[in-house]
Amino acid sequence: MLAIARQRMLGQSFKKILPAVSVLRSYSSAAKQITVREALNSALDEEMLADPKVFLMGEEVGEYQGAYKITKGLLEKYGPERVLDTPITEAGFTGIGVGAAYYGLKPVVEFMTFNFSMQAIDHIINSAAKSNYMSAGQISVPIVFRGPNGAAAGVGAQHSQCYAAWYASCPGLKVLSPYNSEDARGLLKAAIRDPDPVVFLENELLYGESFPVSDEVLDSSFCLPIGKAKIEREGKDATITAFSKMVGYALKAAEMLEKDGICAEVINLRSIRPLDRATINASVRKTNRLITVEEGFPQHGVGAEICASVVEESFSYLDAPVERIAGADVPMPYAANLERMAVPQVEDIVRAAKRACYRSVPLAATA
Repeated sequence: MLAIARQRMLGQSFKKILPAVSVLRSYSSAAKQITVREALNSALDEEMLADPKVFLMGEEVGEYQGAYKITKGLLEKYGPERVLDTPITEAGFTGIGVGAAYYGLKPVVEFMTFNFSMQAIDHIINSAAKSNYMSAGQISVPIVFRGPNGAAAGVGAQHSQCYAAWYASCPGLKVLSPYNSEDARGLLKAAIRDPDPVVFLENELLYGESFPVSDEVLDSSFCLPIGKAKIEREGKDATITAFSKMVGYALKAAEMLEKDGICAEVINLRSIRPLDRATINASVRKTNRLITVEEGFPQHGVGAEICASVVEESFSYLDAPVERIAGADVPMPYAANLERMAVPQVEDIVRAAKRACYRSVPLAATA
């Protein structure tokens, strides 16, 4: 099966990269820890239990328990009418999902990777995103498209692209990207309950990561607002925006910067569309510096949109040029050493923040 072959290919590379994702955390040991995988699974379970209109469909979501075990146990609990294994035909089952949403059901469509969503992009954009507007509000399309997005480990260019900027450029879609277990649980619940189509971009390397969650987060009524970012770490010297796995990198960079006397504020975007411009601009007006971080390509990226927003609304508050950290402007290499060079690293964020704070040594001075 596709998932088995893919997991074998990821095996050793995953073990090498996972430590880089981990971030030192100073949470109470009494807090309950759950993985991002468990958070997503519990959110699906609770929403299916609460609303019989919610159903799942995708490749290997049922009998195989999900390619990444996100849907583990749900086929046994809810049966094959609500957990549908599909053929390897994204265009086909995505179209069926959109049609079901037209008639009031609430499909959650899983892509084994968002790279495969390109096969179904006509249904996502033309059928799902535009129908509410084209019908003058008469047709709602309550559907969620979810799955891993962006770079994993050693899977090449056709399985490693970040589609946040692609989908966030389209009116009619909402685009969410969780970082930790709280994000995953609260945002997926919000996506399923939303009356509009939602693209839900997860990260494969975060599925096994554990994060502390409060009793409030574990409550079945817990839900996060769409369109609202979270300040993960407060600071006064520079603003760092990030989403998905890059939030962990930004937090690690902030810890390193603190040792050099730079107090960085880290914003977890959570929602790519709608974008929480108010929180971003308020932070920049406080810190007077901005560093954007993303895995995707630099041209027309999420960081570019954030930069434009800050220049339009808070230009006079900037004390330094905006720094954009993004993936290399090339298809993802397969070789591990080149792959590492193609995606942002913690050191890249640290260097950018130091440049913004005029702490770096100019190249000319080292010549």
